[in-house]
Amino acid sequence: MAMIQAPKGTKDIYGEEMRYWRRLENEIRTITELHGFSEIRTPVIEHTELFLRGVGETTDVVQKEMYSFQDKAGREISLRPEITAGAARAYVEHGMHINPQPTKFFYMGPNFRYEKPQAGRYRQHHQFGVEIFGAESPAAETEIISLGFSLLEKLNVRGVTLHINSIGCAECRKIYQRRLKDFLGSNLSGLCATCRERFEKNPLRVLDCKMATCKAILENAPSVIDALDDDCRAHFESLRQTLSALGIPFLVDPKVVRGLDYYTRTVFEFIHDGLTVIGGGRYDGLIEEVGGAATPAVGFGMGMERLVLLLQKTNDEAPENAQADGPAVFLANAGEKGFQKAQALTYALRKAGVSAEYDLLNRSVKAQMKYANKINARFTAVLGDDEIEKGEALLKDMNSGESSAVAITDGARLIERIGKGR
Repeated sequence: MAMIQAPKGTKDIYGEEMRYWRRLENEIRTITELHGFSEIRTPVIEHTELFLRGVGETTDVVQKEMYSFQDKAGREISLRPEITAGAARAYVEHGMHINPQPTKFFYMGPNFRYEKPQAGRYRQHHQFGVEIFGAESPAAETEIISLGFSLLEKLNVRGVTLHINSIGCAECRKIYQRRLKDFLGSNLSGLCATCRERFEKNPLRVLDCKMATCKAILENAPSVIDALDDDCRAHFESLRQTLSALGIPFLVDPKVVRGLDYYTRTVFEFIHDGLTVIGGGRYDGLIEEVGGAATPAVGFGMGMERLVLLLQKTNDEAPENAQADGPAVFLANAGEKGFQKAQALTYALRKAGVSAEYDLLNRSVKAQMKYANKINARFTAVLGDDEIEKGEALLKDMNSGESSAVAITDGARLIERIGKGR
């Protein structure tokens, strides 16, 4: 029979790569806890209407990339293409506005987008994100940007630049869109087919085009910052001042607009080698779009696959705790009594919090010791008839090569010895 493979745009994560994932996840949990964020887990499936209203009908995500279907009851369901809309829906549905504000969430989980697979982006990809609901001050943007900056520093990811912009409020955008459409209209023939389509439906998205021909035209495009009203300008200036005060370097980049319709005022991206690692901003109208009262909101999303790639590429060595750690001890055995003793001691060691392994394949002692070396066991011991009769075995330190006798009668001395060795 033919081998069944994973669907295009998905991948299995295991082995050495999984150690990078665990390091990333552990650092995320540590830093979000330091910043006072609590975890939220929303469904992988949502009603399609949530994304039509929240993400925006004119976005590429909704028009081209969503996995949508009817369930058996005829309801329109979609695999989530992003998590912010689901978090906003949960905030409204569960009446979280009555809690002390602001509400600060973080999440990690898979998203689904039907798009051409590329480096660090798959049709099933994983996202880490943070949301702050109920805070209007630009300090909320500073809060999440500083969290992202601190995470990248902690992970020792180098060569990332923070780009910030303001696309203003709804009124500012109306003014800017008129200016932008006038400019684009006079250059329409030079734009790619996708941007010519965006020109009619959502001209701001043209600014995000990666085609060289479009980027060349956009060099002379009007700046959205010039269309900001006094309040939006003051909001953006406050953000710039607080980032500078914290020592977080940034570039003001009028071409940063983000790809989802819910953004207002601040937008930002952490960029490495032309790829966005972290992207986010403010979306003060989203809670209303999903049925709640007017509530300010800000957040970001980070592609975890892309971060893992950076960890692998930009670090001179694998990050701390990403090395191929093996068990604390491997208990080789010979004969039925040796096997039973190895099994019992392994169980006792694990209960005491010591990682331990023993042979499950009935291999020779020589083959077992080779296996112990391959899996990077810190200590090894051989349990056979002689060792069981004497009540002790030689415990070998695989780093130093030194061996010492240790009691194996009840496991306590072995646990103590291995525990100290770790």
